[in-house]
Amino acid sequence: MSDQYRRDAAPDGRDESEQERADRHFDELLQELRVAQTGVQILFAFLLTLPFTQRFGILGDGQRAAYLTTLLLAAVATVCLIAPVNHHRILFHRDRKSDFVAAASRLALAGLSSLWLAIVGAVYLVIDVVVGTPAAVAVGAGLATAFVAVWYLLPMAQHARRTGQAASLARPRKPVDEPHEIRSAD
Repeated sequence: MSDQYRRDAAPDGRDESEQERADRHFDELLQELRVAQTGVQILFAFLLTLPFTQRFGILGDGQRAAYLTTLLLAAVATVCLIAPVNHHRILFHRDRKSDFVAAASRLALAGLSSLWLAIVGAVYLVIDVVVGTPAAVAVGAGLATAFVAVWYLLPMAQHARRTGQAASLARPRKPVDEPHEIRSAD
Protein backbone atom coordinates (compact mmCIF):
# COMPACT_ATOMS: atom_id res chain seq x y z
CA MET A 1 0.00 0.00 0.00
CA SER A 2 1.35 3.41 -0.97
CA ASP A 3 2.35 5.79 1.84
CA GLN A 4 -0.13 8.39 0.64
CA TYR A 5 -3.00 6.08 1.47
CA ARG A 6 -1.64 4.92 4.83
CA ARG A 7 -4.11 5.73 7.54
CA ASP A 8 -2.88 6.95 10.89
CA ALA A 9 -4.85 8.41 13.71
CA ALA A 10 -3.99 12.08 14.00
CA PRO A 11 -3.34 13.59 17.43
CA ASP A 12 -6.96 14.75 17.37
CA GLY A 13 -8.14 11.15 16.88
CA ARG A 14 -9.11 11.47 13.22
CA ASP A 15 -8.51 8.40 11.12
CA GLU A 16 -7.26 9.88 7.86
CA SER A 17 -4.44 9.34 5.42
CA GLU A 18 -1.62 11.85 5.28
CA GLN A 19 -3.00 13.13 1.98
CA GLU A 20 -6.47 13.55 3.50
CA ARG A 21 -4.92 15.38 6.45
CA ALA A 22 -3.04 17.72 4.10
CA ASP A 23 -6.25 18.33 2.14
CA ARG A 24 -8.17 19.10 5.35
CA HIS A 25 -5.46 21.46 6.59
CA PHE A 26 -5.49 23.19 3.21
CA ASP A 27 -9.28 23.61 3.25
CA GLU A 28 -9.21 24.98 6.81
CA LEU A 29 -6.45 27.42 5.91
CA LEU A 30 -8.40 28.66 2.87
CA GLN A 31 -11.43 29.42 5.04
CA GLU A 32 -9.26 31.35 7.50
CA LEU A 33 -7.57 33.31 4.71
CA ARG A 34 -10.92 34.31 3.21
CA VAL A 35 -11.90 36.04 6.44
CA ALA A 36 -8.54 37.79 6.85
CA GLN A 37 -8.28 38.82 3.19
CA THR A 38 -11.61 40.59 3.33
CA GLY A 39 -10.59 42.59 6.38
CA VAL A 40 -7.19 43.59 5.06
CA GLN A 41 -8.55 44.55 1.65
CA ILE A 42 -11.18 46.86 3.18
CA LEU A 43 -8.61 48.47 5.48
CA PHE A 44 -6.04 48.82 2.68
CA ALA A 45 -8.58 50.39 0.32
CA PHE A 46 -9.63 52.85 3.01
CA LEU A 47 -6.02 53.81 3.70
CA LEU A 48 -5.32 54.30 -0.01
CA THR A 49 -8.12 56.87 -0.26
CA LEU A 50 -7.07 59.01 2.73
CA PRO A 51 -4.47 61.19 0.94
CA PHE A 52 -7.19 62.31 -1.45
CA THR A 53 -9.41 63.76 1.29
CA GLN A 54 -9.41 67.44 2.28
CA ARG A 55 -8.36 66.84 5.90
CA PHE A 56 -5.26 64.84 4.96
CA GLY A 57 -3.38 68.07 4.25
CA ILE A 58 -3.65 69.20 7.88
CA LEU A 59 -1.94 66.11 9.32
CA GLY A 60 1.23 66.80 11.26
CA ASP A 61 4.52 65.01 10.63
CA GLY A 62 3.87 62.42 13.35
CA GLN A 63 0.43 61.69 11.95
CA ARG A 64 1.82 61.33 8.42
CA ALA A 65 4.45 58.91 9.76
CA ALA A 66 1.71 56.91 11.51
CA TYR A 67 -0.31 56.90 8.29
CA LEU A 68 2.61 55.73 6.13
CA THR A 69 3.55 53.02 8.64
CA THR A 70 -0.05 51.83 8.78
CA LEU A 71 -0.36 51.86 4.98
CA LEU A 72 2.83 49.80 4.62
CA LEU A 73 1.69 47.32 7.28
CA ALA A 74 -1.61 46.89 5.43
CA ALA A 75 0.32 46.35 2.19
CA VAL A 76 2.51 43.69 3.83
CA ALA A 77 -0.58 42.01 5.27
CA THR A 78 -2.16 42.03 1.81
CA VAL A 79 0.95 40.46 0.25
CA CYS A 80 1.18 37.74 2.90
CA LEU A 81 -2.52 36.87 3.01
CA ILE A 82 -2.97 36.70 -0.76
CA ALA A 83 0.38 35.00 -1.51
CA PRO A 84 -0.91 31.47 -0.75
CA VAL A 85 -3.29 31.76 -3.71
CA ASN A 86 -0.38 32.38 -6.06
CA HIS A 87 1.72 29.67 -4.40
CA HIS A 88 -1.10 27.20 -4.91
CA ARG A 89 -1.32 28.07 -8.60
CA ILE A 90 2.43 27.56 -9.03
CA LEU A 91 2.60 24.33 -6.99
CA PHE A 92 -0.69 22.84 -8.20
CA HIS A 93 -0.23 19.25 -9.44
CA ARG A 94 3.38 19.15 -8.23
CA ASP A 95 2.83 16.84 -5.25
CA ARG A 96 3.86 19.49 -2.73
CA LYS A 97 0.62 20.14 -0.84
CA SER A 98 2.16 19.57 2.60
CA ASP A 99 5.00 21.98 1.84
CA PHE A 100 2.50 24.47 0.49
CA VAL A 101 0.26 24.22 3.56
CA ALA A 102 3.24 24.75 5.90
CA ALA A 103 4.45 27.80 3.93
CA ALA A 104 0.92 29.21 3.60
CA SER A 105 0.43 28.84 7.35
CA ARG A 106 3.59 30.86 8.03
CA LEU A 107 2.47 33.50 5.52
CA ALA A 108 -0.94 33.64 7.21
CA LEU A 109 0.68 34.26 10.61
CA ALA A 110 2.88 36.99 9.13
CA GLY A 111 -0.12 38.53 7.39
CA LEU A 112 -2.28 38.42 10.49
CA SER A 113 0.50 40.00 12.55
CA SER A 114 0.82 42.80 9.99
CA LEU A 115 -2.97 43.15 9.89
CA TRP A 116 -3.41 43.68 13.63
CA LEU A 117 -0.55 46.18 13.64
CA ALA A 118 -2.22 48.03 10.74
CA ILE A 119 -5.54 48.05 12.59
CA VAL A 120 -3.85 49.47 15.69
CA GLY A 121 -2.14 52.07 13.48
CA ALA A 122 -5.40 53.08 11.81
CA VAL A 123 -7.20 53.42 15.16
CA TYR A 124 -4.24 55.36 16.57
CA LEU A 125 -4.33 57.76 13.61
CA VAL A 126 -8.07 58.39 13.82
CA ILE A 127 -7.97 59.00 17.58
CA ASP A 128 -4.91 61.22 17.23
CA VAL A 129 -6.73 63.40 14.67
CA VAL A 130 -10.04 63.48 16.54
CA VAL A 131 -8.97 63.64 20.21
CA GLY A 132 -5.18 64.01 20.42
CA THR A 133 -1.95 62.09 20.82
CA PRO A 134 -2.21 61.10 24.51
CA ALA A 135 -5.57 59.41 23.95
CA ALA A 136 -4.30 57.81 20.74
CA VAL A 137 -1.29 56.34 22.54
CA ALA A 138 -3.47 54.98 25.36
CA VAL A 139 -6.07 53.45 23.05
CA GLY A 140 -3.41 52.13 20.65
CA ALA A 141 -1.53 50.45 23.50
CA GLY A 142 -4.74 48.99 24.88
CA LEU A 143 -5.81 47.69 21.49
CA ALA A 144 -2.35 46.20 20.81
CA THR A 145 -2.52 44.46 24.18
CA ALA A 146 -5.97 43.11 23.35
CA PHE A 147 -4.77 41.75 19.99
CA VAL A 148 -1.75 40.04 21.55
CA ALA A 149 -3.88 38.59 24.34
CA VAL A 150 -6.73 37.32 22.17
CA TRP A 151 -4.88 36.37 18.98
CA TYR A 152 -1.75 34.82 20.52
CA LEU A 153 -1.74 34.34 24.28
CA LEU A 154 -5.26 32.89 24.55
CA PRO A 155 -4.74 30.10 21.98
CA MET A 156 -1.28 29.36 23.38
CA ALA A 157 -2.73 29.10 26.89
CA GLN A 158 -5.53 26.84 25.65
CA HIS A 159 -2.93 24.59 24.02
CA ALA A 160 -0.81 24.50 27.18
CA ARG A 161 -3.84 23.75 29.35
CA ARG A 162 -4.92 20.90 27.08
CA THR A 163 -1.54 19.32 26.42
CA GLY A 164 0.56 20.41 29.37
CA GLN A 165 3.09 21.80 26.86
CA ALA A 166 3.99 25.38 26.10
CA ALA A 167 2.79 26.42 22.66
CA SER A 168 4.63 28.58 20.19
CA LEU A 169 3.88 30.25 16.89
CA ALA A 170 6.28 27.84 15.22
CA ARG A 171 4.95 24.86 13.34
CA PRO A 172 3.33 22.60 15.98
CA ARG A 173 4.66 19.35 14.54
CA LYS A 174 6.58 18.12 11.56
CA PRO A 175 4.83 18.45 8.19
CA VAL A 176 2.66 15.55 7.14
CA ASP A 177 4.98 14.60 4.29
CA GLU A 178 8.04 13.79 6.41
CA PRO A 179 9.93 11.44 6.34
CA HIS A 180 8.44 10.41 3.00
CA GLU A 181 6.72 12.39 0.28
CA ILE A 182 3.03 12.27 -0.45
CA ARG A 183 2.08 11.65 -4.03
CA SER A 184 -1.12 13.38 -4.93
CA ALA A 185 -3.61 11.79 -7.27
CA ASP A 186 -4.07 15.25 -8.90
